Amino acid sequence: MKKGNVNNDRFKINKLVIVITFFLFLLLIGRLCYLCLVNYKVGNLTIEDFIKNRNTKEEVVMPKRGTIFDINGNILANDVISYTLIAYLSDERVDAKGNKNYVEDFDDTSNKLASVLGVTSDEIKDILVKGKENNKYQVEFGNMGKGLSELTKSAIDNLHLQGIDFIKDIKRYYPNGDFASYILGYTVLKEDNDNNKWITGELGIEEYYNDELKGTAGYITYERDKYGYKIANGREYIEPADNGSDIYLTIDNNIQLFIENAVKDAQEKSSAEWIVMGAMDAKTGRILGYSSTPSFDPNIRNMSSYIDPIASLTYEPGSTMKIFSYMCAIDSGNYDGNTKYTSGSKTYTSESDGKSVTISDWKKEGWGDITYDQGFALSSNIAVANIVESVITKEDLKVCYTKYGFGSKTGFTMNREEEGTIDYKYQIEAATAGYGQGITTTPIQHLQALTIISNNGTMIKPYIIDKIVDNDTGKTIYTGKTKKIGTVVSSDTILKMKELMASVINGDNTNSTGYAYYMDGYSLIGKTGTAQIYDYTKGKYMDGISDYIYSFSGMFPEDNPEIILYVAIKRPKDTTNYVAPMVKEVEKNITKYLNIEDAGKDKKSYVMDSFYNKDVNSTKSYLENKNIRVLVLGDGNKIISQYPDINSTIYEDDLVILKSNSNTNKMINLIGYSYKEVVNILKIMGINYSIEGSGYVYEQSISEGEEITGTVTIKLKDKY
Repeated sequence: MKKGNVNNDRFKINKLVIVITFFLFLLLIGRLCYLCLVNYKVGNLTIEDFIKNRNTKEEVVMPKRGTIFDINGNILANDVISYTLIAYLSDERVDAKGNKNYVEDFDDTSNKLASVLGVTSDEIKDILVKGKENNKYQVEFGNMGKGLSELTKSAIDNLHLQGIDFIKDIKRYYPNGDFASYILGYTVLKEDNDNNKWITGELGIEEYYNDELKGTAGYITYERDKYGYKIANGREYIEPADNGSDIYLTIDNNIQLFIENAVKDAQEKSSAEWIVMGAMDAKTGRILGYSSTPSFDPNIRNMSSYIDPIASLTYEPGSTMKIFSYMCAIDSGNYDGNTKYTSGSKTYTSESDGKSVTISDWKKEGWGDITYDQGFALSSNIAVANIVESVITKEDLKVCYTKYGFGSKTGFTMNREEEGTIDYKYQIEAATAGYGQGITTTPIQHLQALTIISNNGTMIKPYIIDKIVDNDTGKTIYTGKTKKIGTVVSSDTILKMKELMASVINGDNTNSTGYAYYMDGYSLIGKTGTAQIYDYTKGKYMDGISDYIYSFSGMFPEDNPEIILYVAIKRPKDTTNYVAPMVKEVEKNITKYLNIEDAGKDKKSYVMDSFYNKDVNSTKSYLENKNIRVLVLGDGNKIISQYPDINSTIYEDDLVILKSNSNTNKMINLIGYSYKEVVNILKIMGINYSIEGSGYVYEQSISEGEEITGTVTIKLKDKY
């Protein structure tokens, strides 16, 4: 073989190798470009996610659910954090700097943990040893290491133990247990599509404002080891969660407690099927408290009913509706309270089948010939039947009931509110509707309709949210306000209605039905109600000795009502009057707590004008000349806000608050102001506050003239 041929052959082989290598390199580059540019998948993951998940982990950071407070800042519902203790045992948990992040000294760790947990060191050590023998990556400590408080966790953290860590757990907690339960509602844990567990409201405020309370999740991305665990001191990125907003209710813990105690006591004594009682600020529509039975503890959800009674419970209300049938008649201009009629019974010829139907007073034989005014005090059904026939028409009554809010939802902030029904067709049905039979209503509708009387003919919408505060910034993002629905009757009609409602309470057992509600030194006005219960399974009204719903609608004080009360009780065990003691107890407690006096007695009344944009000094002089106390907030010359609102009734020695257009955000001297006055002052100032005690202010956390930078704490007592 010639030497030249050998070299040529070698050259040809080397050239072939080079060409093959070049094409392999091009193929590799092409494949790499494809993987980078095309949505290539490894299994179910894109190549980017595949690479990412081999080295990093993204975990959801759950937000803190907002806290629910009463109007004074007392916690009614909040998230409680507990911890589960864990110990890492794998000796592979070493960071890049060589720091060990696992338990190495079992004896020292066991002794120190035992001193905090209140157990023996052998119990701790036994778990560690067995975990190590079984090649466990980490271990927990059973019941002794679960449900640890923040205080216990802090104590363990201070031990600086190697390889010790915690798993955080969150649950919803209601510190007062069975208290305002249907107001607050309850929560459950629910998983979303990504298997994240959310505390979710299913009743009451928790449900209605779930979106505001729950917040928005964040996430944390961190490096992990081959076992999938976080690398100590590794790189991480955190997108913080947006915590849920805090909600402050108009509920006052003390007033709620008065109502809770009264309701529970009546339930125990009466064995009633249910009881509901509510109290509302007569001027603003703020719900101050309500309670019902059967109730439940939101922490354990021992429930027998899943509806909120104040807004979802419908029933035939009975004679409390006479307030509104009389109101309709009086406002028509055709009513003469001195007109007499024959009480006892009234017979109708049925318009549907021609049969005779007789209705009667609760006292079958009646009281002879009496006036319509007397008929109201005695709760005469025949008085209303005649009024709906001779003073107003059945169509007029339906128009009035509709105008007063019955037969439609109030828009109260609770889910599943019912609207009731005021449908009727025939004259006899209108007569029975006039005394609250054959129609259905809800407690919240009665509270709303009663504001017509307490606000001189103007109806006010009830509300229960005082404010909503952003948890992260502390800014108020919503403020509850008084909403006037409209003026529905004249002021003259209201004066007459107050007179009639007072006659119910101030009489005796021969000329009024509400004499049991009377107390010396108090001026409650109202109307009693007794309604038969319709048995839908049998198609007729029940006729047992206690097959009734007993109720009361009222307010106090008489001349200038500040508090509205509504109570209803279904089928108590006997005919004992269980409602009157409830009303009197709550009335006495609220009167003392809020320092409510009979402001209108022997004092001249005035209707509040609009002072918006008016001169501060001239307005102040104008009011003081009427013997009205005036507090001016700020040092501006124009008025931008006022309390009480326009058209409210005020009396001599009442307090009017005027906010000027130059509020310096400096603290004022609140010493000597009553509870109700100081609440109104602080609310119109727009600052966060906490109130302790009742009576009159004797101490404040920020001195007069200081800048207000945080929550103001006010202390009250009976004498200052």
